[in-house]
Amino acid sequence: MIVLNGGSSSGKSSIARRLQELLPGPWLHLGADTLVGALPPSLLAGGEGIGGVAEGDGTVEVGPAFAALDTAWTAGLAAMARAGARIVVDEVFLGTTASQARWRAALTGLDVLWVGVRCDPAVAAAREAARGDRVAGMAAAQAAAVHEGVAYDLVVDTSRATAADCAALIAERCRSHPGS
Repeated sequence: MIVLNGGSSSGKSSIARRLQELLPGPWLHLGADTLVGALPPSLLAGGEGIGGVAEGDGTVEVGPAFAALDTAWTAGLAAMARAGARIVVDEVFLGTTASQARWRAALTGLDVLWVGVRCDPAVAAAREAARGDRVAGMAAAQAAAVHEGVAYDLVVDTSRATAADCAALIAERCRSHPGS
């Protein structure tokens, strides 16, 4: 399993898609956007779910119903990996070290490559604006915050290299990472 952690608009999804082309065998690309896209509308407006994203400050509030589903999601992906699926997880560690600790606990016994996907806040903000489907401020707010205290096997920076170049570095590391 490969876990990509980075802020919104950092390039994780582009890297994951490129990894699917570079790595041998089929790899699934699943992550935070997949989970959020599967939520019922009632959990997308804050409160019990996820939301509270205000224009400009980029904060995201997570309610107890979303937190419970997120925990189940993590356990489900771990079960898929234990069943033999190769997975690239595209994640945003909003809880920084607590998020990684939750993932580490779920992935105990699995071979995991932890990858930090960094991006300069100004570059991420420009990508966010160009996409047009994100709340302004989220990318800049998350650019450094999601990495605080998180331990990685490899760090890539999409403001200094293309997604394809970053994916090539990760794929090379996978070739030397047992079990990948």
